[in-house]
Amino acid sequence: MVAVEFGVLGSIEARVDGGLVELGHARQRLLLAALLVDLGREVSIEELAERIWGESQAQRGTLYGYLSRLRRALAAVEGVEITRRPAGYVLTAGAAVVDLHRFRDLVDRARAAEDDAQAANLFGQALDLWRGEALATMDTAWAGTVREELHQERLAAELDRTEARLRLGQHLDLVAGLRARTKEHPWDERLAGQLMLALYRCGRATEALAHYQHTRRRLAKELGIDPGPELRRLHQQILTGDCALTPRAGVAPAAPVPRQLPAPPALFTGRERELAALTAGANGAGGTVVVSAIGGTGGIGKTHLALHWAYRHLDRFGDGQLYVNLRGFDPSEEPLTPSAAIRGFLDALGVASGAVPPDPDARVALYRSLVAGRRMLVVLDNARDSAQVVPLLPGSPSCTVLITSRRQLTGLTATHGAAPLALDMLPEAEAHELLGRHLGPDRLAAEPGAVAALLKHCAGLPLALSIVAARAAAQPGFPLAHLAEELAKTGTRLDALDAGDLSVDLRTVFASSYHALDTAAARGFTLLGLAPGPDISLNAAAELTGTTPARARVLLRTLETAHLIQQHTPDRYRMHDLVRLYAGEQGRHDLDEADRTRALRRLLDFYLHTAYHANRLLYPHWTIRLELGPPSAGCTPHRCADAAEAQQWFQAELPCLQAAPQLARALGWPTLTWQLPEALFNLRLRQGRPGEDLAMWRTAIEAAERLDDPAARAVTHLRLGQASMLAGRYDEARAHLEQALPLFERTGDLLGQGQAHFWLGITWEQQADPQRALLCHEHALDHYRAVGDALHEAGALNTIGWCLAQLGHGEKAHDYCEQALAINRAEGDRYGEALNLESLGYIAHHRGRYRQALEYYHQALTVCQETDSTWSEAEVLGCMGDAHRALGQHAEARQAWRQALDLYQTQHRTEQATHVQQQLNALDDIGTLTDTEGAP
Repeated sequence: MVAVEFGVLGSIEARVDGGLVELGHARQRLLLAALLVDLGREVSIEELAERIWGESQAQRGTLYGYLSRLRRALAAVEGVEITRRPAGYVLTAGAAVVDLHRFRDLVDRARAAEDDAQAANLFGQALDLWRGEALATMDTAWAGTVREELHQERLAAELDRTEARLRLGQHLDLVAGLRARTKEHPWDERLAGQLMLALYRCGRATEALAHYQHTRRRLAKELGIDPGPELRRLHQQILTGDCALTPRAGVAPAAPVPRQLPAPPALFTGRERELAALTAGANGAGGTVVVSAIGGTGGIGKTHLALHWAYRHLDRFGDGQLYVNLRGFDPSEEPLTPSAAIRGFLDALGVASGAVPPDPDARVALYRSLVAGRRMLVVLDNARDSAQVVPLLPGSPSCTVLITSRRQLTGLTATHGAAPLALDMLPEAEAHELLGRHLGPDRLAAEPGAVAALLKHCAGLPLALSIVAARAAAQPGFPLAHLAEELAKTGTRLDALDAGDLSVDLRTVFASSYHALDTAAARGFTLLGLAPGPDISLNAAAELTGTTPARARVLLRTLETAHLIQQHTPDRYRMHDLVRLYAGEQGRHDLDEADRTRALRRLLDFYLHTAYHANRLLYPHWTIRLELGPPSAGCTPHRCADAAEAQQWFQAELPCLQAAPQLARALGWPTLTWQLPEALFNLRLRQGRPGEDLAMWRTAIEAAERLDDPAARAVTHLRLGQASMLAGRYDEARAHLEQALPLFERTGDLLGQGQAHFWLGITWEQQADPQRALLCHEHALDHYRAVGDALHEAGALNTIGWCLAQLGHGEKAHDYCEQALAINRAEGDRYGEALNLESLGYIAHHRGRYRQALEYYHQALTVCQETDSTWSEAEVLGCMGDAHRALGQHAEARQAWRQALDLYQTQHRTEQATHVQQQLNALDDIGTLTDTEGAP
C-alpha cells in the first residue's frame, strides 16, 4: 500500500512512502495548496488564478500547464486525483493524508473529549503536525490571509491544550512555554491569564501579580484599554488567595518533570533528511512505542543528531526528557549496566532513595509504571548492544526513544520494531557549512584551496571537521594551508586529527570500536585497511583473510554491524577513508609481518590471475600471453564463465585493479607490478582510458627494469608508448615505442615488432604526417603477415587505407579498407570491423559521397556501442557530424557533435573536444532557422 502525505502546515510538500515528490516551482506548489485547503470542493479557475497571482483572469494557459504537471507528479498515487468539474477543479484524497485537515479533525476530537488527559493528548498530536509557518515562503495575498487564519487556529488549539493541562495540575511544566508565548502575543488576555494561574499554582503569586500589572500597562499604553473582566477577576482571586484556584480534587500533585538532556549542539549543520526520518517515525507510531536507533561509525555525529532533534521537538515531550550515556564504547570507563541506568531514571522521576527496589526486574517495572501515559523522550546514548538497551525501553506508546550506537542493533529492530537510521558522511556542501560555522565565512573565503583540501582529508566525518576547526581556531593567525599540508600526509593524518583530549582524538574514538571486536574480526579489519582500492568484493576479502566466501561473509557482517565497514552494494564493502587509515596503521602494528605479507600476496595473485583470464575471454586475439607463476598457497582465482561475466567483473573491480600495482611495488614484487597493468590494457583501450594510466605504466617500466627481463621491458615500453599517444604526449610516445622496437627484435618477437611499428604509425597520424605513418604501417603489415596474424594484418590494412585517403588516393584506400573489413568479419572481430567501417566512411566523405559515408558511420556506431568501444564511438560521432554538415543537415550535425563532445570530454581528449566545440560554435553562427529541435 502506497502511503501519501500532503503538507501545508509549513512548507508545501507531498511525500509518497516517506520520499518527497518533486512538485516544481513555488507557484506550482501554491496551486497544490490552493486545492488542498479546499480538499474535495470544486475551486473555479478564476479563484485558482486569484489565489496564485491575485488576478482572476491571469495567465490561464500557464495555470493549465501547472495543473497538468501536478497531475503527472501525482499520477502514480492511488486515491489521489485532480479532476475537472463543471465549476472548476477538485483535488480528491482522504482528509487524513493532508496535515491541515488532520489537524482540524484532531482539534475537534480534543474539544469533544470526555476527560482532560485525552484532550491534552489529542491537542498535542494536532500541534505536532505543524512544521513551521503555514504555506511557508508563499507571498500572495491569498496565502497571507490563509496563513493568518491558520495561525489563529493553531494559537486557539495551544490555548485549549494549556487549559486542559492546567486542569490536570501540570502547571510546573507550563511556565517556561507560557512565558515565551506571551512575548509573541503580548495582548492575548487568555494567554496572560494562563501564565498568571500557572505561576500562582507554582507558589509564585508575586510574579503572577507582576505579570498582570505589566499586561495592564501595555494594554493601556498601546491600545488604550483596560484588561477584560475575566483577567481582572483572576487578578482579584490571586490577591485574595481564592481556594478556587487550587487544582480540583482528584488531580494528583504534579510529578517531577525531568530535564536530563545535555546542552544542544551549538553548531549542528545539515542532516535534514535524517531529521525528517526521525520525525516521520514519531508521527507514524500509532499505538506502539517509537524507538529510533541511530547508528554509524565513531565521530559521525549520532549524539548530536539525537540531541538536535530532541531540542527541535521539545514541545512534544511536556512530561520530561530522560538521558543516559551508556558508555558502550567509552575509551576510559566500562559500559553502564541497565540497572544503574534505571536507577538514574528513577531518581530523576522523583523516587525516594529508600523506595528504589533492589531487584533489577522490579526497578524496570517501577520505571515503566512511572512513565506510562506520559509524553516523554528517552535518549539512550552510546549503547553497546541490544541487551543493554531492552530493559530501558518504556512500555507506553506515549513515549519516544532515541538510541545511538556504533553497532547495528538488529535484534532491537527484530523484537521491538526499532526504526534503524544509519548515518553516512556529511555531503561536501554541509561539511563546508559546518567548517564555516566554526571558523567564519571570511576565513574560509580567504583560502578556498586550503579549505577544499581540508574537506577532502576529513572526508565528511563531523568529528574530524570539528577537530580541524578547533586546531585552526586555536591559532587564528596561522594560514589554513599549514593545517591542510599537515593533513595531506597520509602517514601522519591521524596525528593531525588529535585535539589533545580523549573525546576529540580520532585514533581514540576508532580504537574503542576496534578493541571491542573479537580476534578474527579485528584481524580482518586491519587486513582490509591494507587492501588496495576504495572497496573490496566478498571473494577478494575471502582471499585476503584466507578463508571461504561463506566465512568471510560472517566476518564482514560483524564489521558491518560495528559500523566499521559498509556494504554499499551487494557483496562489496568499503571503509571510510579515515577508518581505513586507522585500520592500516593497526595492521602494520598488530599483525605478524609474515601473516600480513601472505594475505596481501593472496589478494594480488587473485586479482592478477582472475584479470588475466577475464582479459583473454574478452579479447582473445589481442591479449599478450604472460608467463604467470602459480597462485600463492591458499589463493583460488575466480574463473569468469563467459565474456559478459568478465566484463561485469572488470567494471566492478577496476578501481582496485588500478590501485594494486602500487601496493605490489611497495611490497617489492616487480613481476606483479608490471603484469597487473598488462591485464587491464585492452579493457582500458576500448574504454578510451589508457591515457589516464600513465603513472601506472611508468611504475611498471621501473619494475621491468629491475627484473632485467627484455620481454617485460619491451611490453611495458610498448604500453606506455600507446598510453602516451592516446594522452596526446606524442614525443614521449615515440620515445617509448622506439625503445620497445629493438627490445622486441632482441627477443625475436615479430608480433611485438609489428605492434611497435603500428603504434608509431598511429602517433605520426595524430601529428598530421600521413606519409611517415604510411611507412610505419607498411612495416607493421610485413611483420603481421610474417607471423600469420590475420587480425593484426587487418588492422594494418585499415590504417594503410586511412593514410592513403589522407594522401588523396581514395580508390586505393577504399580497397585496403575493404580487405580489412572482409578479414575482420571472417574472424569475428567486431571492434576491428567498427574501425574499418569508420575508415570507409571517412574515405567516402572525402570523395564527396556524403550519404554513403553516413551509411558506413551508422554501421560503425552500432558496432561501437555493442562492443562498448567508447573511444572509437567518439570518433565516429564526430565524423557523422561532419557528414551531416556537408549535407546541410544542421540539426543532425549538432546532435552528433554534442554526443561526440560529451565523450571527448569524459575521455579528457582536450584537442578533439576543442575542435568539436569550434564546429558547434560555427554552426550556431550561421543560424538554425530550419532546424526543428526545441519545437513544442
